[in-house]
Amino acid sequence: MYGKTCCIARKSAAEIATRSNKLRLNPLAHLALTPALQQQLQQWLNEDLGRGDLTAAALASSNGEARWLAKQAGVFCGGQLAKTLFQMLDPQAKVELLVSDGEKIAAGQCLIALGGKASALVGAERTALNLAMHLSGIATATAALVEQLVGTGVRLADTRKTTPGLRVFEKYAVRCGGGTNHRLGLDDAAMLKENHLAWGGGINQAVAAVRNSAPWPARVIVEAETATEANAAVQAGADAVLLDEFKLDELQQLVPQLRALAAARGVPIWLEASGVNPNHLQAYANTGIDLISTSAAITRSPWLDISMRFTANAANCP
Repeated sequence: MYGKTCCIARKSAAEIATRSNKLRLNPLAHLALTPALQQQLQQWLNEDLGRGDLTAAALASSNGEARWLAKQAGVFCGGQLAKTLFQMLDPQAKVELLVSDGEKIAAGQCLIALGGKASALVGAERTALNLAMHLSGIATATAALVEQLVGTGVRLADTRKTTPGLRVFEKYAVRCGGGTNHRLGLDDAAMLKENHLAWGGGINQAVAAVRNSAPWPARVIVEAETATEANAAVQAGADAVLLDEFKLDELQQLVPQLRALAAARGVPIWLEASGVNPNHLQAYANTGIDLISTSAAITRSPWLDISMRFTANAANCP
């Protein structure tokens, strides 16, 4: 959102792409499978395979067909990752993605049709399903939150509260659900939080230190817990102010003040609310802020239940 990471805004209803009556919440969401990410996927396969799958002997040289079925409605995410995992064990495996990442799915819907070496299908099954169910849960939870903001012009962003090793994938899932990414890491933008301000000599000194030392263009964000801190952040020249755990009536009064203060200084200001109850997103959006950030979609979302079952003909999906 604030630095070099890709930030995809939620589109209006008129802008959302439709295809064969299928809705993708974020048609621009994309994940480049870099060599580093592919290596990570291979490591996860190796973790499960260990010294070798002891059931492989029962399958001998058999080929098999299977399909993935959604056991719950939601937003799918992880199809391309699943395809990569299966083809790591069987480069000739046929993996047909019947829905796209970011697409709404119904319970009972067929998601992927598979064909290839039976040992490869069961060898990659659990790793692929675990990843897709986790990411689909995040995409589904994000979509539910984004739905509350439709028509407000306010975007929903994630945070750095991600699972170690999964940040790129979890933030991709947020985009698939229609959300946007905040910082990918500490090098994307400088967010000065309470500890920084306490140990860095206060808002003015901390902002100046970052401005003077950043080796590349970077936005400076100040997290404010009081109206006094928020006003001081604008005065210090912060690019954005994160208004943390403010009550609704407090924001209704404070946001216009901060806008006026920034206008008087002749600089734009980005205002973000955090610590917002997920049930009250629309009310907070109507205060005039630009962004609501929350970790809820990643940290509190349940996995979306998906299963893989053998079939005589994977192409015959319901």
